[in-house]
Amino acid sequence: MTFIYSICDPYEKEIIYKNSPLTGEEVLQIAKHYPWQEKLEGSEKADPNKVYYNPSLDFRNKENNRSFCLTAHFDRDKNVEFSFWYHRPKTTKVLFGLLGKKEKMVVDDVWGFNLEDSLQYLKHFINGEYHLIEALYN
Repeated sequence: MTFIYSICDPYEKEIIYKNSPLTGEEVLQIAKHYPWQEKLEGSEKADPNKVYYNPSLDFRNKENNRSFCLTAHFDRDKNVEFSFWYHRPKTTKVLFGLLGKKEKMVVDDVWGFNLEDSLQYLKHFINGEYHLIEALYN
């Protein structure tokens, strides 16, 4: 599988798109070595009018268009914590099921993970183990 990604940098108005294909191992290395703490600390010290996002990396599988986004923020104790934003196909009922079912892409989020757990879920995404991620949303 190949992946591309985008970066929401706190100091950039526009999202940065990186369209060069990546392997799963490259995805893990990017997420592991991204300066999460530094970006969050800088955001706290910066003029709030010049901070546009929490630091985020959004990885997209080029084959099936699913994406997995890690967004960092501080918890109450100033520890880096992550939320996941998972863009996936989901079967929904049309008009309460009267018109059948339809598959559409949806985004679900879940909060409260440390970096180690976040990297583990990113690894599940890379390996196509989507059921392990989807279990978070049930």
